[in-house]
Parts: sequence; C-alpha cells; structure tokens
Amino acid sequence: MELIWVGAAYLAGLISSRLHLPPLVGYLMAGYALNLSGVEPNETLSHLADIGIELLLFTVGLKLKLSSLLRREVLSVGTLHLLIVTLVSALVYFGFNGQVTGGLVIGVSLAFSSTVLAIKVLEDSGELSTLYGRDVLSILILQDIVAIGLLAVANNKQPSPWALCLLLLPFLRPLAYRLLNASRDDELKLLLGIVLALAGGVLAQKVGISSDIGALLMGVMLAGHPDIDDLSKKLWGLKETFLAAFFLQIGLADLPGYDEVIQVFELLSLLPLQGMLFFALFLLVGLRARTAFVSALALMTYSEFALITSSVVVKAELLPPAWEAVIGLAVALSLAIAAPLNRFSHRIFSFLEPGLVRFERKVEHLDRLPSSIGGAEWLVVGMGRTGMSAYLAFKQQDMRVLGLDADPINLKNLLADGRRVIYGDAEDSALWETLPLEKVKGIILTMPEFEARSSSIKQLKSLKFAGSIGTVCFHNDEESELYRLGATFVIHPLIEAGKQLAEQLLDSTRELDLA
Repeated sequence: MELIWVGAAYLAGLISSRLHLPPLVGYLMAGYALNLSGVEPNETLSHLADIGIELLLFTVGLKLKLSSLLRREVLSVGTLHLLIVTLVSALVYFGFNGQVTGGLVIGVSLAFSSTVLAIKVLEDSGELSTLYGRDVLSILILQDIVAIGLLAVANNKQPSPWALCLLLLPFLRPLAYRLLNASRDDELKLLLGIVLALAGGVLAQKVGISSDIGALLMGVMLAGHPDIDDLSKKLWGLKETFLAAFFLQIGLADLPGYDEVIQVFELLSLLPLQGMLFFALFLLVGLRARTAFVSALALMTYSEFALITSSVVVKAELLPPAWEAVIGLAVALSLAIAAPLNRFSHRIFSFLEPGLVRFERKVEHLDRLPSSIGGAEWLVVGMGRTGMSAYLAFKQQDMRVLGLDADPINLKNLLADGRRVIYGDAEDSALWETLPLEKVKGIILTMPEFEARSSSIKQLKSLKFAGSIGTVCFHNDEESELYRLGATFVIHPLIEAGKQLAEQLLDSTRELDLA
C-alpha cells in the first residue's frame, strides 16, 4: 500500500509541476484518484500526515519571534476577521434551528486559513521572513491559539491545567542549545530536530492540546541558535515527504454526493469575499495595497483544522454526517485553487495594481518604500549571508554602499550592528520606480527566489538603469536567462567557492615551493 501512495503522489506531483503548479496540487488530486479507485486511508497514512504537520510547525517555530504576535496589524486584522467570518458563516449556513453550537464551531473553523499551505508557499518562495510573510505567519499562529479553545468546546472537555506548563518550554532554551551544540554530526542534528518536534507533540497531547502547538513551542525553544538555518535545511526534505501524506489523506476522505457538492461550491464562493475582507482589514491598519493583496491571497483558504472540527461536531451529533464530506472537499479544493494563485501572486497584483492602489489609505504606511538612498553609489539587495559578504567587501574598499532587505527582524539586527540598511522588497515593482538610481553605479541582487532576481533585472532595464547589475544563480539554466534579461555578471556560489578553494590551495603551494 505504501508503494501505491508514494507512487501516485510522485506521478501526480510530477504532472502538476510540469503544468507549473505546486506539487501539492498533484498530491491532492492523487488522493482523490486513489479514492475513486477504491483505495482507503488507514492509520499509517494518518500518522505520517501528523508527523509532517508537526515537523512543519517545528521548523516554523525555529524562525518565530514571539514579539511579532503583538503587532497592531496582527491582533486587529486577525481578531476582526475571525469575528466577522464566524458570525456570517454561522448565520448563513447553519441558522438557529437547534444547531447553534455546531454552526458556531464550524463557522469559526471556516474563518481559519490553511497553515500548511500558507507556510509552504511562503517557504518555497523565500518570503517567510518578509514583512508580509511574518504578518501572515503571526495571524496563522493567532488562529491556532484560538483553535485550542475551539477544540475544547467541540470535544466538550477542557485542556488539563498542566497545559499552561507548555508555555515554559521556550525557557528551556539553554538546555536545548547545549544539546544542539553537542550534536556535531549532521545526522545527530537531524535526529535531534525530529526528537524535539515529536516530543513537543506528545507533551501537548498529554495535556489536552493540539500536538501542532507543542511542536511549534519546541521550535521556539531553539530559535535564535546560530545553527538554526542549517537545521532547517536538514529537516526540509524529510518534512516535505511527510507532508505529501497529509495532502493524500485529504483526497482519500469520503466523497460527497450531488447535494453536498452544491454546498461545497457555495462554500468556495465565499472565499473571494474572505480574501476581500482580509485585503480591506490590512488596508485599514495602514499597509500598502501590494502587501495587503499578497497577504490576503496567502490567507484565502479553508484550514485543514476544519477537517478536525467537522469530525468532532458530527460525532457529537451537532451537525448531519454529510457535513464531514462537505468540509473535506471544500478544504481540498480551496488548497488546490490557492496554491497556483499564490505562486503568481506578485504577477496577479501587477495586473490589478492600477485598480487596487486607489484603495490605499493616505497615511504613512507601515510597509512604506524608501524614497531616498542618501549618497549611496552601490546597492546590495538581500542582506543574507551572500549579501552581507558583498556589503562588507564594499565597506572594506571605503565605498558608499547601502543594503536593502524585506525582513524587518534582520533589518533591526543589522541597524543595531551599525550597518546602513533600509527596508525594500525587491518583488515590489514600485521599489525600483521610487528609488533615485541616477548616481548608483551598481546593484547586487542576492535574493534566493529566481523570480525576484529576474523581475528586478527586467524592471531595472525598463527604467533605463545604466549601472552594472550583479546577481547569483543556483541552477545552470538560470545563468543564461539572467544574462539574457540584462545582468552584467552572474555568479554561481558553489562553483565560485570551488574556484576560490583551488586558487587558495595553489597559492599556498607556490609559497611553500618558494620557501
């Protein structure tokens, strides 16, 4: 059976990627194809799916800053959206005919967005640490916190008083750091990450809390360690494999009948309204139209959490059994629709931009673009490891250099270290139109996402930028395309590292020979 699951997921994922869609869309379709073929899910697949979600939330916790949950836009947008969608969903679909409790529980569930899809899309695009990525992540975590209380209502039982002890997990950080420092081998680091994620899930379940929250808090406990990026990369492939089981499991759920399918499409018809509500609320708290749009699109799904609550509500006889299949298909289709939309979110906004920017408030935006670069003659866009190395190289030559980054936490740390950096999202077309580039001699683009690098080069060329444009590539087919778009030079980090090693070794050998 395992061969059938994995084989079907691979083939469907391959077809999906060839159609320029995320593989997870293929996994969903594979699940429904197996369902129609008579294949049924079992406890093994469900267990693998649970592990995938725990590993996902653990890796999110590794990058989480708890202070981000307290930001005004997170609390106001997240809370208002939950209240509005809950009331509308409960009134429209469930009424007050003896199903008030079930209607409210499902209504709240439908107000939640898919944590799995949103985080996966943000990770794949390298935007999880951007301003809008952090807002989306924080709202998702706020929803997960509300979900704890909702499950208690749906199950008619309260979490154990010991559940509050889970909040103490992040305070065990010194011990966790020592364990990670002691795990010098790569395989030991990977095993430690898995152990901590699963341990957090088990502890949470023991006190009546969702295992996802326990895994998330375990990740928060390790957050800030210098080796976190390395650990996240090691967990990446394993997490992706287990998440395939989660998407297969959704497709393998019971299929609804004709009447239920009509209800599914009615639920799907509400998704654009949910997206517009998010967009309006983000604008209301002072975000620009681009940030509000891509954030709303990332949250415009139904949550996998609704699958859990629908099952609980049906078992409690608060709603008819058919609703379990309705919610299952609605969640699956919302994920299948949202995945490709989010992949092209910036392109979609560029098409709709003339109409959407008219709704921006005339205030100082939280995500305002820079209008001045001072006397900078060189710009480094993307202040990660590569960008920081380029920045320091310019500084050593006493060049007037300025760094740009879309990660507010990274910017805060760099400013504290005395670096000249400003906020700037390279995927925002308005960035290049706003910056005064007349005196800039060269721009280095180090963003991990190819789409961000290529679109930046195209925009710079369309603005008749006369300076040099340097960038990086991570795949052989990217190099020729970047040169075609107008890059002055393209560097492959791994290839250049090999060349540097060889040159350094030869230089040291010559010095020994001369000695």
